[in-house]
Amino acid sequence: MNTSRRTLLGAALGGAAGVAVGLSAAPASAASWQLKWSPSARSDGLRAFETIEDDRADSHPAGAPHIRPDGDNWRFTMHRADRDTSTDRQRHEVTGLRTSSGYLKWLPGQTWRVTYSMYIPSSLKATTTFTHIMQMKQPGAGSSPIVVQSLRRVNGAQTIELQLPVSGTLIGRTSLDPLHDRWTDVDFQIKVGDGSSGSVRWILKSGGTTLIDRSRSGVDTFLADRVRPKWGIYRSLGDTSGSLQDCHLLLTGLRGYQLV
Repeated sequence: MNTSRRTLLGAALGGAAGVAVGLSAAPASAASWQLKWSPSARSDGLRAFETIEDDRADSHPAGAPHIRPDGDNWRFTMHRADRDTSTDRQRHEVTGLRTSSGYLKWLPGQTWRVTYSMYIPSSLKATTTFTHIMQMKQPGAGSSPIVVQSLRRVNGAQTIELQLPVSGTLIGRTSLDPLHDRWTDVDFQIKVGDGSSGSVRWILKSGGTTLIDRSRSGVDTFLADRVRPKWGIYRSLGDTSGSLQDCHLLLTGLRGYQLV
């Protein structure tokens, strides 16, 4: 993505989501978003992330690397032949926000925000079972996701949604069709909190049009240790709609902010 597009993205997101979820508009002297993470695919590559989960089962070495920098973008390529260590699913994901001084930890009581643009080609379709393209999780094997941004078939229609799986809370859902084969701007905010002390806000924009802007407070956004974001393609092979194809996902302009 070129410099002019990044500038426009920053202006558009700043206007719509300058106020954190669960907070009122505040004077300039109050808490504000502080940029903590601004990697470049071209110069930082995969060093932008805490860990890389690229074909963990070594199921398809001929297709490697499945995750790589591609100019100003990070590219996640999924082949139908790819398998995760659990062979009923596929996974190529990156985790965490790495900086020159280490990785950022999202802890209870903190409020964080990530903004970026994603390109979803028409080959990356919604499915009847899970297809996640962003997750928030506690680090470690076997932990449940806290937040998922997913491509899901609902009554046959392709949708994109944000859900809190632990409580089964649907934050919002909109049609996937307007997102296919074009860049979509994502603004996600989370206040990390246990029980009912957390909150989230989710905004999608395309071509200057807001497709969805949903928020929810009084929700559980913490399990243990810390919250760590993940991006990529993580999908079940149990789809019954015939939607699984070779596909890819592009991300660019990743930024991480903390409310301080």
